[in-house]
Amino acid sequence: MQNTAVYAGKAFMGKVLGSLVLVLAATGMTPVQAATPAADYRIVGYVADADPLPHVSANKLDVINYAFGRLDIKGNVIFPSPVAGQTLATLTGLRKINPNLKIVVSIGGWGADYFSDVALTDATRQHMADSVAAFIEKYDVDGVDLDWEYPTFPGAGISHRPEDRRNFSLLLETLRARLDKLGQAHDGKHYLLTIAAADAEFVEGIELERVSHSLDWFNLMTYDFHTSLTPTTGHHAGLHLSDVAPKDDRAGDKAVAQFLAAGVPAKKLNLGVAFYGRQFTGVDPAHDGLQQKYTKFVDAPTWRDLEANFIDKNGFVRHWDAKAQAPYLWNAQTRTFISYEDPQSLRAKTAFVKEKGLGGVMYWEHGLDRNEQLLDVLDQGLGRH
Repeated sequence: MQNTAVYAGKAFMGKVLGSLVLVLAATGMTPVQAATPAADYRIVGYVADADPLPHVSANKLDVINYAFGRLDIKGNVIFPSPVAGQTLATLTGLRKINPNLKIVVSIGGWGADYFSDVALTDATRQHMADSVAAFIEKYDVDGVDLDWEYPTFPGAGISHRPEDRRNFSLLLETLRARLDKLGQAHDGKHYLLTIAAADAEFVEGIELERVSHSLDWFNLMTYDFHTSLTPTTGHHAGLHLSDVAPKDDRAGDKAVAQFLAAGVPAKKLNLGVAFYGRQFTGVDPAHDGLQQKYTKFVDAPTWRDLEANFIDKNGFVRHWDAKAQAPYLWNAQTRTFISYEDPQSLRAKTAFVKEKGLGGVMYWEHGLDRNEQLLDVLDQGLGRH
């Protein structure tokens, strides 16, 4: 499930240490029910290994998704980081501050291979499920998140087959059954099973309605709509289409509508937000660089960098697209365009989550958010504190 926009986004993700998915999870769910957060909405984020780890305010979070575990071709879950055990111990230790905090291991990420091979047979699916159960017990975590990018698609040279569509459903059903069995051995504990998912044509690689019965929720990657692999600039995390965007462009509300139309319950959808931008140069100047051709994709500046060096600084002027509910920067002298998210766009997204009755939000990623400024906007916008 990845198109041109998502490819570069995940390449960036793979290079950045620290990713955090925050999800408000409740226990006692059946496999066909999403968790019902205490404050009605969950916040989801990803954190990858970093030394030191970024500061995490445990009381603002619901679920931390550690990124990433990987698969080998036999279906064993492996942890490439030499400090994975230390990192997971630090994260689970945050339960002393917030006893309701859930720690989930995310397996995959951009370029992670062997999903197609492991999902192929009953034996390999079961082997993976047993490996998942083993690391859950070893590290005392609360579940697993799959970030397969993407079933039936080649991604960054990963193995893929047309059969991935059905096999992904079977893999998730095998995992759900194994997690339920594990839960029975631990006083009926419910272990979380979630996935990261993209929209548009990549939905074709998943049986959305069927897999929703196995999952607690979907983390929608509603960002990276415009990157180095798209022909024009544009809002990389726009909530709605801009007036100057083509009708087939991607947007957050379109992604949500696509999943709802496939039969996914609204409460199982977390709207994704990005704590980084997309920078282009050599941009045609019409519309202050919005939705224009460019000569070079430059970088993915973090929110910290944007605030310190770009927003209304060094020749960059902030603009607000009221239709898309998204900000952007334009430097007329250097013909540089930057798409990004800020407190105003995040407030619009939290309002959308409440309007549509969604489960909550997901963001990438915690280490990019200086002093948890953007996390605080999400927290307050969803009425949690």
